[in-house]
Amino acid sequence: MISQNLGQELQTLAFIPMADITASGNGTGIDTTDFVGSIAIALSAKNVAGTTPTLDVKIQDSADNSTFADITSAAFTQVTDAGTKLATLEKIVVNIDAARRYLRAVKTIGGTSSPEFLVSCTAVGVKQYRT
Repeated sequence: MISQNLGQELQTLAFIPMADITASGNGTGIDTTDFVGSIAIALSAKNVAGTTPTLDVKIQDSADNSTFADITSAAFTQVTDAGTKLATLEKIVVNIDAARRYLRAVKTIGGTSSPEFLVSCTAVGVKQYRT
């Protein structure tokens, strides 16, 4: 049966809250214990400064929120300065049932002359019901 109230069942996870980023770094681990099935992760990014800037974002998992590893097929297409005024918008899907307990986003910035991006990486998924 399909739920008629999807808005109440979907939950959001902020891997990278909307930010102006200028440096590479690891996001905070997010506990996905209560989620089931798959989550859809959306990346919205726009280059705003730098020469030949690049932004790579990938998702990693961990059993202990300490040692993380890349999830196969959980990397977004590299964002560059394509001379467009529009932001890049891309979605990937991660199977929570196959991933380890904690997930995080990793961002890597390249380029010269102080590369800078406006970035948001957010997921939506469904929490499992406990009886």
